[in-house]
Amino acid sequence: MKPLIWLVEDEPSIADTLIYTLESEGFSVEWFDRGEPALQRLAQQAPALVILDVGLPDINGFDLCRQLLSHDENLPVLFLTARNDELDRIIGLEIGADDYVTKPFSPREVSARVRTILRRLQKQQRRESAPSAVALGVFVLDEDAATIFYRHQPLMLTRYEYLLLKTLLLAPGRVFSRQQLMDTVWAGAEESMDRTVDTHIKTLRAKLKAIDDASNPIQTHRGLGYSLSRQV
Repeated sequence: MKPLIWLVEDEPSIADTLIYTLESEGFSVEWFDRGEPALQRLAQQAPALVILDVGLPDINGFDLCRQLLSHDENLPVLFLTARNDELDRIIGLEIGADDYVTKPFSPREVSARVRTILRRLQKQQRRESAPSAVALGVFVLDEDAATIFYRHQPLMLTRYEYLLLKTLLLAPGRVFSRQQLMDTVWAGAEESMDRTVDTHIKTLRAKLKAIDDASNPIQTHRGLGYSLSRQV
């Protein structure tokens, strides 16, 4: 489906030019020559983006923007106005607009800015919808929550236990030397003894065995270091 763009602009000549350009570049456009009809229409259908003139005959564009965003705080808004004053631009952006174009303008530039705003919004939505928890064999790593699950049960880990187990999890089968683990997990920490790694491996194993006494996912490689199997 074509992205629906609302154009709230009281000058027909400007509206005609923008509608032609936007529609020729793959957008669907609904035009309003005043602000109130746009507010009423919002109850029925929301656009992908609003191009909004500040100098409307029935309502100030800044006030209209506030009302639109009160209905949908994520609605992208691009201001289109004859005002070139810096304060007006600052006000427009501070109340929630995504961009600000002053007249006279290039219709293709406006279309390019619309496309850029929508592309940025899509990227943000993909990031927000991406799951933060990832299944890694019998483990689940949730980096947003800084939590690791083992056999469907959450592990109660200290900061360094979490970082140590996460490091091993993300490189299954790889043998890490004590120094490599110190450099990765304890980077910048005052504590720098090799025994620190051994102690944390011991406490990690105890917490894993408390959930499944029969398995031992963390392996010791004498003289080399430690590795982890996700499938044990």
